Amino acid sequence: MAKKKTILIVDDDESQRFLCQETLAEEGYRVVAAKNGKEALAKVEQERPDLVILDIVMPQMDGMEAMTRIIRKHRKIPVILNTSYSRYREDFLTWAADAYVVKSPDFTELKDKIEKLLSKVPENKVLEQER
Repeated sequence: MAKKKTILIVDDDESQRFLCQETLAEEGYRVVAAKNGKEALAKVEQERPDLVILDIVMPQMDGMEAMTRIIRKHRKIPVILNTSYSRYREDFLTWAADAYVVKSPDFTELKDKIEKLLSKVPENKVLEQER
């Protein structure tokens, strides 16, 4: 049996975090959560998630700084920026994310991005298959 993929949700809005957790757990993912970027960095080290979903505007450490630190240390972990603000899409720092999703009560786009990013075969697996 395949290991459940672990997703880290980082959002300072408790109701949004809970709704996202419930939605993704129903999809079969193991879900862990953090309420800010600082907590997210600790969770990345403890949990080694397969994917991170980051809000941008948060107290203590925003999603942009958290994303930069996560990518610097764990480049293979895909990051989805999930924010209420479409204007950040124009910020060149967001281009480092694997996906950018504007929050919506309908989680279809977010679930599609997650599925797409988690279904990618890691580069080292491709190289092993070519040998």
